[in-house]
Amino acid sequence: MKILFIGDIFASAGRRIVAEHLQRIISEEGIDLAIANAENAAGGFGVTPNVAQELLAIGLDVLTTGNHVWDKRELYDYLDREPRIIRPANYGSKVPGTGMYMGKARNGVKYAVMNLQGRVHLPAIECPFMKSDELLGQIPDDVKVRFLDFHAEVTSEKIAMGWYLDGRVTAVVGTHTHIPTADTRVLPKGTAYQTDCGMTGPYDSVIGVEKKTVIQRFLTQLPMRFEAAKDMVELHAVIVTLDESTGLSHEICPYVIVE
Repeated sequence: MKILFIGDIFASAGRRIVAEHLQRIISEEGIDLAIANAENAAGGFGVTPNVAQELLAIGLDVLTTGNHVWDKRELYDYLDREPRIIRPANYGSKVPGTGMYMGKARNGVKYAVMNLQGRVHLPAIECPFMKSDELLGQIPDDVKVRFLDFHAEVTSEKIAMGWYLDGRVTAVVGTHTHIPTADTRVLPKGTAYQTDCGMTGPYDSVIGVEKKTVIQRFLTQLPMRFEAAKDMVELHAVIVTLDESTGLSHEICPYVIVE
C-alpha cells in the first residue's frame, strides 16, 4: 500500500501545481491514500470552505492543518460539517472540528489520519505526546494504517515525536516550517519519518511570502502586509510504502516536482 502526503499547500500557486499533477501521481505511483496539509491554501494564510472543497474535489482524501487553521473564521462551522479536513487534536474539545479522520483507502484498507501541533514557539495548547496516546487509544485494533501530520516549529520536538511513536504508527511527517529536511527514513520499529515535508508553493519567496516585504519587516520591525509570492513553484511530498497487514512502513521517499 502507498500513501502520498503533500507538504503545506501555499496559496493559489500551490493549489494549481497540486491540481495539475495529483491524478497523474496517483496513477503512476499507485497511490492508495492521498493526504495534504492545507492550512495555508487560501492566499497563504488559512483555508476557506471553498478552497477545501476544491482540494477534496481534485482527489485528495484528507486535509490536515495547523496553527493557521483559525485564520479564516468561515472555516469554523465547516470543520464540524466536513470531517475530512482536520485540525490539530491537541487544541482540545472546545474548538470546532476534530483532530483525526478514519476512512477506507482506494484499495479498501482502513486508515486513520491524525493531526497534532507542537508547543515550542507555538501556542501553549495540550501536550501533543499525551494527546497522541489518547488518539491511538481511540483507533480500533483492525485499523493498522495510522498516519500523523505533526505540525511543529522545532526539529527536536518533531524528532522526539518520531521516536515516541516508532512502531505504533505508520508514519510521522512534519509540517509548518515550509523547508524540506534531508532526514527521510524508516525508524527501527517501522515508522516512516521526515522532520519537515516542505512547502508546495512558490520558492522564489521567504517561506511563500514576497521576499521584499519580509526583508523590510526584519530591517525595520514595522508591521507589513504580507502577500503570497507566485514564482518558482514546487511540489514537495513524500510517498510511504507500507504493509497494510501490520501498518508498518517499508520505505519513505521524497517526491518533488520543480516547474
